[in-house]
Amino acid sequence: MDEREVREIRRLANREHVTVAEWVRRAIRDAARRVPGTAPDRKLGAIRAGAKHDFPTATIDDMLEEIERGYGAGE
Repeated sequence: MDEREVREIRRLANREHVTVAEWVRRAIRDAARRVPGTAPDRKLGAIRAGAKHDFPTATIDDMLEEIERGYGAGE
């Protein structure tokens, strides 16, 4: 880092009343949170695998009605 960047980090740390080390740790944590944890192709693969299955579906009103009367009761 050049001296200008170091001065800017010191200024930002002072403004937040933290040490430069703490300011850098926070910046690294924030940057790490923005990096996706899984590659997009893995995520798409999981979605495609799940889409191959057939699961029961209903409208929210139908689902709530089933819950109220007891799912599968009397069948």
